[in-house]
Amino acid sequence: MAKAFPIEFRRDVVAVARKGEAPLSQIARDFGISESCLHRWLKLADRDDGIKAGEAASDSAELRELRKRNKTREQENEILRRAAAYFAREISPK
Repeated sequence: MAKAFPIEFRRDVVAVARKGEAPLSQIARDFGISESCLHRWLKLADRDDGIKAGEAASDSAELRELRKRNKTREQENEILRRAAAYFAREISPK
């Protein structure tokens, strides 16, 4: 399993890579990460910073939370619908 790097470390590596003063392969070696890891971090940073089109990480987390809440609300509505049908059946009109 890959080890997690602190967010500050990632930001520093991305900042150095964006300067373009050295090839990405050299930067990755200097910081002790793989080149593919550096490419991934750059891609994520570009997306989060709005440089490239895509969904930012904060937007993604918010979307997951909203979908979770929506599912909960739909389940609550279904329970209320069934309860209303049950009680309506018990009370017969006179």
